[in-house]
Amino acid sequence: MVVSAIFMVLSSVVLSANTRFGNRVILQNLAHEMALTVREAQVYGIAVRRFAGSNFDVGYGMYFVPSSGETQTVYQLFGDVVANGVYDGGETVRTITLAGGYRIVDICARNASSSIETCGLPGIHIMFYRPEPDALIRRAAGIPTDDRVRIVLESPRGARAEVHVEASGQIAVQ
Repeated sequence: MVVSAIFMVLSSVVLSANTRFGNRVILQNLAHEMALTVREAQVYGIAVRRFAGSNFDVGYGMYFVPSSGETQTVYQLFGDVVANGVYDGGETVRTITLAGGYRIVDICARNASSSIETCGLPGIHIMFYRPEPDALIRRAAGIPTDDRVRIVLESPRGARAEVHVEASGQIAVQ
């Protein structure tokens, strides 16, 4: 009887730790996948890649929006056909959906001229144009560019991971 009780306690501890570890691994994988998709946009932007038929003169970028309510988080890899540095809809190359309760909870950008970081942004556009690997980070069309963006991901259990994109083109996961 005592052995059974000890076995039950140890099993419950191991299983609960395994669940937390599994959620953390999934969160880190999602953050790395997001960073790789940004890198893919960068490669498309500095290479010559055809968009929608025979259009080879297109920059590529990413559009991120934080989650709202119970809707699933999606983000877009797009080709900037209009050449205005933002996602306009109809330019989508691929839509990525975060499932299982994982979501983007915050987007923070640092202003290039004042070095002040602003969080709670409604969305962010990250663009790459040939021939430079530098990122053009915008909050909206016509707004001056930012020099850094942090995209904060959260697991259903509250663990967080961040994807950082610098104007220099560096992409990192923390």
